[in-house]
Amino acid sequence: MIPEPRLNNLYQEVILDHNKNPRNFKEIHSPTCYSHGVNPLCGDDYHLYLSIQNGVIEDVGFQGSGCAISKSSASLMTTLIKGKTPQDAARLGGHVMALMTSHEKNEDTRAKAGKMVIFEGVRDFPVRVKCATLIWHALNDALKDAPAGPQTEGEFHE
Repeated sequence: MIPEPRLNNLYQEVILDHNKNPRNFKEIHSPTCYSHGVNPLCGDDYHLYLSIQNGVIEDVGFQGSGCAISKSSASLMTTLIKGKTPQDAARLGGHVMALMTSHEKNEDTRAKAGKMVIFEGVRDFPVRVKCATLIWHALNDALKDAPAGPQTEGEFHE
């Protein structure tokens, strides 16, 4: 097991890397789903684009500006949801939100939040929680317009 100070340094390095070299920092033309998120307290302002094909998030991009925490959270989120169904992405978002807002350490939530566990410490800084969760709120909003995709339950329509 990695000692706590070294683990925190590793987390900080990952956050700085995603801030300097954000993944999927691009606009997607004709996205299936879109959302615009703004954090007026910090000035974070991001556009989120999703391309959903055959019930899977085939491509995801974001553009905008903000602090290192908001940008790195957005960057890492895009890498985690690409290839997932909208339902799985929404579930991941729920785990991430619980991780960042609950003051109880829950190993199950930590495991389900996956790589986003690097942002767990923001819950101790309420103003920074809004930075880290902005893109996840945008994802939740964007997924409201997601096509249902193939279903194995419910009525069959001819």
